[in-house]
Amino acid sequence: MLALVPAGAHLLELPNKIGLSQADYFTVQAIYRGWSLLGIVLIAALLASLALSVLLRGQGAVFALALAAFLLMAATLVIFFVWTYPANQATQNWTVAPENWQALRAHWEYAHAASAILTFIALCCLALSALLVRR
Repeated sequence: MLALVPAGAHLLELPNKIGLSQADYFTVQAIYRGWSLLGIVLIAALLASLALSVLLRGQGAVFALALAAFLLMAATLVIFFVWTYPANQATQNWTVAPENWQALRAHWEYAHAASAILTFIALCCLALSALLVRR
């Protein structure tokens, strides 16, 4: 559930940030300095959902839901390394504005939004799995 907090924050701020001027956008991006430490939460969620999947293997729908949660969390890492990280690198963590900064902004913002949605679905899968296991 903790992994949803930073992802959800990015999703909720998207409508207010996507149209900002370059100067304003880069100023706002400075608030994320240090957020890379939250990657620990994502790795923990990934490992916990993997461990749960292993423990529940052979238990039908309960296992499938736990495995789906793991795969969804893994997909958020793929999204990060395909779209978010390259934007961070190209902008030197939003301190340098390359010519294509607007495209990079779109990649960064929508990648975070997609990750938030996938993280939410993963959380729902885990919750449903827990409910089914109790039966």
